Amino acid sequence: MATFLVNFVSESLGRSVSLNVILPTDKMYFPGMPKRPEGKPYKTLYLLHGVLGNYTDWLHGTRIQRWAEENDLAVVMPSGDNGFYVDQPWNCSYYSRFIGEELVRFTRKTFPLSHDREDTYIGGLSMGGYGALYNGLKYHETFGCIAALSSALVVNESMLSRTDDVPIFIESRSYATSCFGQDLQAALKSDVNPKVLAARLAAQKVTFPKIFMTCGKDDSLLGVNEDFAEFLKSHGIDVHFEVAKGNHEWDFWDRSIKKVLDWLPLEHSGLGMNSGNVGI
Repeated sequence: MATFLVNFVSESLGRSVSLNVILPTDKMYFPGMPKRPEGKPYKTLYLLHGVLGNYTDWLHGTRIQRWAEENDLAVVMPSGDNGFYVDQPWNCSYYSRFIGEELVRFTRKTFPLSHDREDTYIGGLSMGGYGALYNGLKYHETFGCIAALSSALVVNESMLSRTDDVPIFIESRSYATSCFGQDLQAALKSDVNPKVLAARLAAQKVTFPKIFMTCGKDDSLLGVNEDFAEFLKSHGIDVHFEVAKGNHEWDFWDRSIKKVLDWLPLEHSGLGMNSGNVGI
């Protein structure tokens, strides 16, 4: 399994950015195993990390590398800082444009990736789960499927009562305004609220991506995830929602990303020969 550490200058973010890419171009096949046709482009999953994380999280926290090879899947893992993957013109940081436009364009130009919507997916955990839902809906013409794990769906009425007298910065009003703007009431009524965005798109009768959502039954975010899944269903949007054993932690996300890959319309070609799978 080939992995690439990529650095390139992003116009959307105005700086050099780093990302990891998994690409099974070096897959070794067992005798009798059907080989991938030469030059066939890869289906691609853009996978977003959570708060405090970066482009290395998914490789370190899960078995995504092994499962990507097993499914002939390219995986692109960018860094989103702590910015919730939304555009922030006050910071000159256009994270949403970076994820939904520039990153897709750059990786398709650089690697042998499919350009088809039905082969292009976005997923993430916690803050990245929000980012996957928001950008997957916003760029519904680019992404055919969305996978959202333990999504930090924090753009709701409770955000309005935030203060800075809290023990951790991610719960503070200052952090919320740095991500969503000084006027949180206006943010709540805008499309950074996934309910507002989904309702607007439903009214336009767009073709929605298929959506997979999951959350641990002991996770404090379970309530907002259940609420959003029901909201989507009430608007006729196709969503598969699961509650499973676990909390807001890597064991849960490792199990969940395997479920996501089983759910996605992948090739399921089988694990190739490698140091952990030599057929003995």
